[in-house]
Amino acid sequence: MLFTLSLMSVNGCGTKTGSDLVDGESQQIDSVYVVTEEPADAIPVGIAKESVEGEQYLSLVGTIGGSAKPFVDGIAAFTIVDPKVPSCAGEEGCPTPWDYCCTQNQVKDNIATVKIVDSEGVPVASDARGLLGVKELSTVVVSGTVKRDDTGNLSIAATQVFVKPSK
Repeated sequence: MLFTLSLMSVNGCGTKTGSDLVDGESQQIDSVYVVTEEPADAIPVGIAKESVEGEQYLSLVGTIGGSAKPFVDGIAAFTIVDPKVPSCAGEEGCPTPWDYCCTQNQVKDNIATVKIVDSEGVPVASDARGLLGVKELSTVVVSGTVKRDDTGNLSIAATQVFVKPSK
């Protein structure tokens, strides 16, 4: 019994990860990737998608979503959508409002892929929800190297994340 209890405390039973949080609830995150001050120069995803040429260091603001499963399994990666694009409201009958099923035609031009990378530029092998304390529809400001590929897809290798307080 004592062994079981000690295992539970080591494994963090009872602690909440980003996916366990209830609306309006916050958690204390101790991550080298999370910053406490919002970058003042952040631009929305849609503007970046129109203006980024090559690779450049930027801060992007967006809301986690864009599909039914915006988080990537096995690494700290997810998609963000420009905050100007409205997510579906619960009363619209959408069980996953973060997939933007009601405004899907607007998502294509307003979405970016975020990969959290370490100081060597290697993607972090951790769940972004627990690492950053985020969940679907969290609004974040990510800072890092932004690039647009030949087909127009926007991605950012982020080294810092500011999580906006939920409304």
